[in-house]
Amino acid sequence: MDLSQIKLVATDMDGTLLNSKGEVSRHFFELFEELNNLGVTFVAASGRQYYSIIDKLKPIKDDIYVIAENGALTMRQNEELQTTEIDRETYLELLDITKTLEGSQVILCGRKKGYIEDYGQDFVNMFSEFYDRYEIVDDLAQVTNDKYLKIAVCNQKGSEKYLYPALKHLENRLKVKVSGEIWLDLSHNLANKGHALQQLQHNYKISPEETMVFGDYNNDLEMMTTAKYSFAMQNAHPNVKAVANYTTKSNNENGVEYILQKMIDAKKTSVL
Repeated sequence: MDLSQIKLVATDMDGTLLNSKGEVSRHFFELFEELNNLGVTFVAASGRQYYSIIDKLKPIKDDIYVIAENGALTMRQNEELQTTEIDRETYLELLDITKTLEGSQVILCGRKKGYIEDYGQDFVNMFSEFYDRYEIVDDLAQVTNDKYLKIAVCNQKGSEKYLYPALKHLENRLKVKVSGEIWLDLSHNLANKGHALQQLQHNYKISPEETMVFGDYNNDLEMMTTAKYSFAMQNAHPNVKAVANYTTKSNNENGVEYILQKMIDAKKTSVL
């Protein structure tokens, strides 16, 4: 691997940059300063809400790009670079379908905030880890003053077994993504991390050979194909390991930081 040519690094958050406690390591922030000094562009790419991502990366939020809601929104500082939203007709159709899924909770991921109906305090406590701004409403169908970026569906028994079979028939026209053990996301067909990252690559004339990405779950699959240096975490879903060109240590072993240090060392060596 010649990591000295890397100009763009994109990483998923949960299960990748964040440890199992939802924390970013102090070492990452130290490495970021070195990346910044070396002119490497950093992108946080997550299924999380934009405001949740920048809360996790608060010390560097003004120096990074953020791909949020699985690619439906790209931001730089407070500037909205792109949104890929669902139209209202499709949104209402999806609500009708998802509300029939027994034992599941439905979240509207809007541009301004996340919206849920009253699913009880235990759900709110869990949900608020991923949504920094949210509102509890009487009826999700009545939300009209926001953009519909994504519908997230939660099932504590498991998304791959209890949600995906009931929703996979929508794949011919929408993105249906098992994005975590208990999460499944529905969004516009072009709303994925790979498409959003390719737009940044195009805008800044950065090639796949100059790009490094990290991920762990199925919503990272498209992003894996945008980079020569694609890394699956040791804890990654088998689908991601099958597509990625490389693997690294788990998120609890600072697998992202491990590779970033190697890249920084390679860049420093190349200029000696």
